[in-house]
Amino acid sequence: MNDRKHQVMLTAKKLFIEKGFTSTSIQDILEEAKISKGTFYNYFTSKNECLMAILEVAHNESVIRRRELLAGRNKKDKDILAEQILVRMQVNRELNLLPIYEAVFYSNDEELRNFVKGYHLDELKWIASRLIDVYGKEAEPHAFDCSVMTLGMIQQLNHFWKVGSSKEPDIGKLVHFTFRRMDALMSDLIEQNDVLLENHMITPLRLSSKELKVKIQDELLALKKEPELDDSSLEYTTFLLTELQSDKPRVYLLEAVSRSFREAGNGTKLADRVNEVLYLLWKYIDSINTK
Repeated sequence: MNDRKHQVMLTAKKLFIEKGFTSTSIQDILEEAKISKGTFYNYFTSKNECLMAILEVAHNESVIRRRELLAGRNKKDKDILAEQILVRMQVNRELNLLPIYEAVFYSNDEELRNFVKGYHLDELKWIASRLIDVYGKEAEPHAFDCSVMTLGMIQQLNHFWKVGSSKEPDIGKLVHFTFRRMDALMSDLIEQNDVLLENHMITPLRLSSKELKVKIQDELLALKKEPELDDSSLEYTTFLLTELQSDKPRVYLLEAVSRSFREAGNGTKLADRVNEVLYLLWKYIDSINTK
């Protein structure tokens, strides 16, 4: 993502929050960003696509942070899973996206509603797959049920905390409380062999590891040509390219360098480009780890 497109997205997000998505026109964005209509349509085909791009950046950021938390640690640790779930809430707050999600939820725009529903389903699938990591293969038939109940409990506890207290809810406390309850819930579901939702829903659609590898290499090669890439980021880009050319890339090195690469790119004009590459890289790491 180039710097100008990034600035247009920041401007659009600011207007969506201040005026509301429905009340903000493309003309408002053009005037605030001081760009022509042609420039806007060079980046986005519609206002909806602009909003979806904003939400996609947040989604990618959440995926990267979650995988960084898990790197080199025990995937069966419930506390790590709780921290990973907190990441998405933290990112949404940092980027002030809650008003935008709320606007989409109450809108009549089917395209946007389906887009957000897709992300919500992805979140449930991800939690389900991580619950299997934590509780083992015997939890697989019950994982999607527990995923839905996990998010439901967190949301309801958060709602009633807000209603009954003048203090801001402690989301971390809510999430960890929920996971302490999950032990008994999962144990009972396994014992009773009780299943409501279909477990095939937890199987995500994804590119093959080979396809991901090629795509990452292409993105890294394009990034390497950027004149604004600093020396540290260039070094990480070169290292990742070299490692990915190996028949068996070393996962522990990819994980370590990915974190350093993101830290080097933070705050730079190429931060979003770096995150786009790292999002794919973590997907690739997961795909070869499951073999």
